[in-house]
Amino acid sequence: MKHTYHIYGMTCNGCRNHVQETLVKVKGVTVVLVDLEKEEATIEMENHIPIDKLQEALKNGGGGYSIYELGKHQHTEENKTEIPNGKGTGTFYCPMHCEGDKTYDQPGDCPVCGMDLIEEQNVSFTASNQYTCPMHPEIVRDEPGSCPICGMDLVLRQPDRSSEDKNYKKLLKKFWIAVAFTLPIFVIAMSEMLPDNPFYDVMEQKNWNWIQFALSLPVVFYATWMFFERAYRSIRTWNLNMFTLIGIGAGVAWLFSVFGMLFPDFFPAQFKTESGSVHVYFEAAAVILTLVLLGQVLEARAHSKTNSAVKELLKMAPNKAVRVVNDQEEEVAIDQIQLGDILRVKPGDKIPVDGVIAEGETSIDESMITGEPIPVSKSLGDKVRSGTINGNQSFLMKAEKVGSDTLLSQIIQMVNDASRSRAPIQKLADTVSGYFVPLVVIIAVITFIVWVVWGPEPAYVYALVNAIAVLIIACPCALGLATPMSVMVGVGKGAQNGVLIKNAEALEKMNKVDTLIIDKTGTITEGKPTVEKVGAFGDNFSEKDVLQYIVSLNSLSEHPLAEATIKYGKKQEVVFLKADGFNAVTGKGVEGNVNGRKTALGNTKMMELANASLLEVMENEVQTYQKQGKTVSYLSIDQKAAGYIVIGDKIKGSSARAIKELQGKGIAVIMLTGDNYDTAQAVAGELHLADFKAGMLPEDKLNEVARLQGNGKVVAMAGDGINDAPALAKSDVGIAMGTGTDVAIESAAITLVKGDLHGIVKARNLSEKVMKNIKQNLFFALVYNTLGVPIAAGVLYPFFGILLSPMIAAAAMSFSSVSVIANSLRLRNATID
Repeated sequence: MKHTYHIYGMTCNGCRNHVQETLVKVKGVTVVLVDLEKEEATIEMENHIPIDKLQEALKNGGGGYSIYELGKHQHTEENKTEIPNGKGTGTFYCPMHCEGDKTYDQPGDCPVCGMDLIEEQNVSFTASNQYTCPMHPEIVRDEPGSCPICGMDLVLRQPDRSSEDKNYKKLLKKFWIAVAFTLPIFVIAMSEMLPDNPFYDVMEQKNWNWIQFALSLPVVFYATWMFFERAYRSIRTWNLNMFTLIGIGAGVAWLFSVFGMLFPDFFPAQFKTESGSVHVYFEAAAVILTLVLLGQVLEARAHSKTNSAVKELLKMAPNKAVRVVNDQEEEVAIDQIQLGDILRVKPGDKIPVDGVIAEGETSIDESMITGEPIPVSKSLGDKVRSGTINGNQSFLMKAEKVGSDTLLSQIIQMVNDASRSRAPIQKLADTVSGYFVPLVVIIAVITFIVWVVWGPEPAYVYALVNAIAVLIIACPCALGLATPMSVMVGVGKGAQNGVLIKNAEALEKMNKVDTLIIDKTGTITEGKPTVEKVGAFGDNFSEKDVLQYIVSLNSLSEHPLAEATIKYGKKQEVVFLKADGFNAVTGKGVEGNVNGRKTALGNTKMMELANASLLEVMENEVQTYQKQGKTVSYLSIDQKAAGYIVIGDKIKGSSARAIKELQGKGIAVIMLTGDNYDTAQAVAGELHLADFKAGMLPEDKLNEVARLQGNGKVVAMAGDGINDAPALAKSDVGIAMGTGTDVAIESAAITLVKGDLHGIVKARNLSEKVMKNIKQNLFFALVYNTLGVPIAAGVLYPFFGILLSPMIAAAAMSFSSVSVIANSLRLRNATID
């Protein structure tokens, strides 16, 4: 029999292999073929096997994968854990990103590397205020009042600590318990170095060994038992990791000591002390485990700092708003705001949701999302964003985006997603780690054999201690943390400066970009066009007629140029004519019927499409404006050229400086625009751009990107419109202006919130600093392991008499991981302007 099933939870080839190997072991299964892209498994079986049995096999195999009949799985809501009063989302991920962007619905440890899972942060869980009874916490209300059970006043419910913080507190508690029991073990063991050991006046050494054994039990079986669980799971699933080495190393030392106490006669004389008892290593096992636990505590503490950017954004999220209904003000929770609601924003308040100013004017501090400290003036019709801070004037706003649709929520979600993504450079660390653990185990075995054969007496003792030191010092934790920690901090740094990174691959590729393509309107220019002149051809139509037809046709368009003409028309008190049959022709213009007459508006290509010929005298009339960098649109009525409209769009103040800085970094900057040659030349001349192309349709921009890539260039494309979307998606790094269309932003890998070219400079600087930081981390981790393993194996002993104690190896291993994180955290203070 052959069946095809849907597999949920696969994110990489490692997942695919694991699922395939697990399912093929099920009794009765003959062949399993797993398709990662389709998320499907085709299973051949001797007889029908119930799907429950296949699911049980996947569950026992670890990894959190699920199997379903095709078409019967709902991705979104499956097993989601509700945390209504916490700061997290109930979504957890591995800090090492072992399985890419795979997430889990509950806390625990990663099935691949064993690290504690980290919880995402999200604005929606901080938004609502709830009230509870101090005596009866099960009573929860949305409004203040009294408890229905005891009558006490309800108090504001405090949000739970994040899962991250809870994990840190739990580890810290276990660490202090481990220290309390490890210190006396260490003191007892080290007393053997004292002449005339006073401890032996109290009782014999073998009795002290039993005390060490008793003291080690809470350390091994409570405080650090999770390490052995993870080691066992790693061997069972063959996902060998740092806990494999820790479990084997510390476990061998502890079990050897227990066996030596119970069966001392089994061991040769070189393993025994003068009193006849076997040398025990309870102190080595306890100290190693306690130091590794210390490393985990310090890492958990450091992880909270890597998410500091998201937490700072979360602090910006307001939880109350003032809604105006029938001229009456009422205070409501953020999650009660509906689209179209009118909200009052008072001086100093945070903007509750995204919207537009409906009445009044003010200045708003948008530094939390743009990184720019200067307040921005806002007036009627201007957009305002959630979490930004109002100045000293009150105004009314209309809610346009609420909940997860607000810019603040989207920024936080983008930072979360990017922090979980894998940079291509991480493949190096993954490849090394994949071979590293089994290689270390082999080196440990060889170390033991070499010391037994050629080592001094007691050879077996030296062999055991050095083999354990090799296992402990070689733990690849620092190697696994090197890339994701830098990415997480770097992405957060970018978000604080208005540079939103969609994934780690874009962050890495940005460092390699050598060619930047930029659009003109809305990218180089402000994207706030204004009408400067309306002209008519001949005597058939007056300038007023031309304007009337233009604004009537544009009343059906959402293009920024159309909005500019409508705004101008209203100022001129133009009467709008009836318009229908509207059609937008991408890269050319618009057409439709106005007052029953066939009308077209656009560039020369639009006039060709409308069969309206432009006389040379007409084109000469408008060239003066085009040479000044203005955009000119022609109007045709019933296939005859009727007139034109001149629209100016001021070049952004930061464009020239940004282009110069990018060129200084060796990046070739090319302008591609749908505008005519004269306009493009005027803008290029002002910006000192030698390379530009005019009259570019969306497919032309796409083909230009492909041509440059074919010539070996690494191309970034910056744009803001629907016509830029194909080229943004095709480029190596798509960069969208945050002031542009949603389609452009969706197609891009990087979004610049403020929407100016200086954001590209920031993105490039950020990429350079993150990649440099990653390489530093990889160097520290690889050099540390490369030097540490042979020293632990004892290569320096024949020359200098130097050996590395397993306890020192454990301390060095733990602090190496923390040093990688500390180096990553330096990015928080980096300057990317």
